[in-house]
Amino acid sequence: MLQSIGIPGLIMILVVILILFGPSKLPELGRAVGRTLHEFKSSARELVGESKDGQGGQER
Repeated sequence: MLQSIGIPGLIMILVVILILFGPSKLPELGRAVGRTLHEFKSSARELVGESKDGQGGQER
């Protein structure tokens, strides 16, 4: 899906984001996105770890 956007499409999206949020809000928005991704990754790691622990004790 993202492969069909191309460089001009990405530039257009970045310009629209800059217009909507303004240059003063972009660092704050970037930090919020970074925190969200970090939380998502850590939660996914915990789930995968729990899943492996639960299956490791059950042998057939």
